[in-house]
Amino acid sequence: MLIHGKTLDAWYASHPLLRELVALRETAWFNPAIAPAATALGDVGLDAADVQAASARLRRFAPYLARAFPETAAAGGIIESGIVPLPRLQQHLLDEAGLAGSDAGALWLKQDNALPISGSIKARGGIHEVLKHAEDLALEAGLLRLDDDYASLTSDAARQFFGQYRIAVGSTGNLGLSIGIISARLGFQATVHMSADARQWKKDRLRACGVTVVEYPSDYSAAVEQGRRQAAGDPRCYFIDDENSPQLFLGYAVAAERLARQFAAAGVRVDAEHPLFVYLPCGVGGGPGGVAFGLKLTFGDAVHCLFAEPTHSPCMLLGVYTGLHDAVSVQDFGIDNRTAADGLAVGRPSGFVGRAMQRLIDGYYTVSDEQLQRLLYLAHELEHLRLEPSALAGMPGLLRVLANPPYLEHIGVSAGQLANATHLVWATGGSMVPESEFASYLDKGRALQ
Repeated sequence: MLIHGKTLDAWYASHPLLRELVALRETAWFNPAIAPAATALGDVGLDAADVQAASARLRRFAPYLARAFPETAAAGGIIESGIVPLPRLQQHLLDEAGLAGSDAGALWLKQDNALPISGSIKARGGIHEVLKHAEDLALEAGLLRLDDDYASLTSDAARQFFGQYRIAVGSTGNLGLSIGIISARLGFQATVHMSADARQWKKDRLRACGVTVVEYPSDYSAAVEQGRRQAAGDPRCYFIDDENSPQLFLGYAVAAERLARQFAAAGVRVDAEHPLFVYLPCGVGGGPGGVAFGLKLTFGDAVHCLFAEPTHSPCMLLGVYTGLHDAVSVQDFGIDNRTAADGLAVGRPSGFVGRAMQRLIDGYYTVSDEQLQRLLYLAHELEHLRLEPSALAGMPGLLRVLANPPYLEHIGVSAGQLANATHLVWATGGSMVPESEFASYLDKGRALQ
């Protein structure tokens, strides 16, 4: 049987790491094509002005969000999460790995698991794209001007106006949750096409918000394709495409400028002598790609971004490593795409992110479900964190970096610089997981200690 024109043995000969991926073993691949940010940022087709426009839009909508979602009022309607150090978990990880006493800098967490409205990283990109569409419609209809108070969009008249339009998205869970909640609150008719691995509580929450949920027995790609078909036949239906959307991407990228302010307030330096390593869970790639783009714009070559995927769903690593990008799926190589990390259960990567960011992402690594579950328990016990399995994918990143001295040498990070480093795990979701489900996660993780 041929896979994209070659036998499996021929693929193994040309791309040896495929043996590890097909065998579902944890592995890491550091990108030999990494390039200076000043050179590689041009690959993306977007720039700092685009990110600034997205940031300005979110500020314009802040009065609306503060009124429509009271949980955002204390922050003035700005959807943002905090950062916290993880000293106990860092020490535990180093001790387990036989690296006690290693001076590798400090481990921190970006708490997107606690973002308001939908409790995940998707509250940034997903909500931004819906707001962009709503703004475009309202401006064109004369319902709104750029200098208006956007809180007026909570009116019955505004909801009736948006009620003429539909929004659709395909999702494994968190993106659908974000887009469905904000769309329904604005008044749109919202439909979320959800794959078989989406958690039941997420479907229930969407339906409780007035969102139509269409379920499929297959995976993420099928849900997305059905969503596209629905939108294509309806001129009033706007489809949000996680695989290829610049507006999602830019919404995620806004996080970087805010992170820079948070680091400054916490006394954390990021420069050539104080490198920043960021570990981003990756599904289709839009969220981590957008965040990494923003980070590279903000910190340049001082930041090093790594994508983390489940061993059963390594779609971005497979796409970039083989050079096939979105032309290949994990199923092509017999990988089943079944994982406890439902938010990362994606078989085919975003071609846009894979190609645009391929010289900006330092590396990719995979994590087993058992490791994700074990780390979930440890994060709760040692740092009192409430995370879902997919949000733990970034946690082993520190160890993967320390285990690869040739990579550190390649990027020019010395032992002294490593001692000054900040390692940031991007926690992508978990705060809204129901108590019974979270207790089940803890039980599974405890049994693996």
